[in-house]
Amino acid sequence: MFSRDNKPARIDTLIGKASRVHGDMEFAGGLHLDGSIAGNVRAEPVEGSSLSVSDTGSIDGNVQACDVMLNGSVRGDIVARGKVVLGAKAQVQGNVFYGVIEMTLGAQIMGKLTRITENAPE
Repeated sequence: MFSRDNKPARIDTLIGKASRVHGDMEFAGGLHLDGSIAGNVRAEPVEGSSLSVSDTGSIDGNVQACDVMLNGSVRGDIVARGKVVLGAKAQVQGNVFYGVIEMTLGAQIMGKLTRITENAPE
């Protein structure tokens, strides 16, 4: 009944620890962030996309992807129709809209948690 999907996230794009992106960013497939982004991050197309943010990564803007794995910080809303995984060092200053959510002890959310249902408008 309950199964854990432990396969590693696909990474097509990597933003390193010393990198800083200023402006909105669109990506396809998988994006792993160790640096920082000052702008909105959006997966295009959203289906099958994944965003992973390490504990050194930060986003100052809204996030939209199918699956989000967060260990760093996001200052903005997160919209993930698939799964949101918040690690122990995750910090969210904004609302989280999710299909399924998993939180580790220590994760912080300063906003609302809202489950996305299948018949909800986009």
